[in-house]
Amino acid sequence: MNRFVAQTVKKTFVIIDNSPIHRSRKFKAKIEEWKDQDVLIFFLPPYSPELNLIEILWKRIKYQWIPFDAYFSFQNLKERLSFVLNNVGKQYDIIF
Repeated sequence: MNRFVAQTVKKTFVIIDNSPIHRSRKFKAKIEEWKDQDVLIFFLPPYSPELNLIEILWKRIKYQWIPFDAYFSFQNLKERLSFVLNNVGKQYDIIF
């Protein structure tokens, strides 16, 4: 993060998750220093799946694109999931 901050040339907003490294004392101790260099740190809420695109994709896969019978066997689930993932953007779309 220090290297990233060192290369910024204008006011920068960084939105990060709540990973343990981001909540560590070392990281938190640097936030004010980075702020002085016009790099502002914002944390996502502790649980915010609506802000995480992969969570939206998985929800759509689980509840809309994979039929219930896909869960009858692991092999069947792998095949259905593989098919869906290979066809995202073609047969399966999410419009944000």
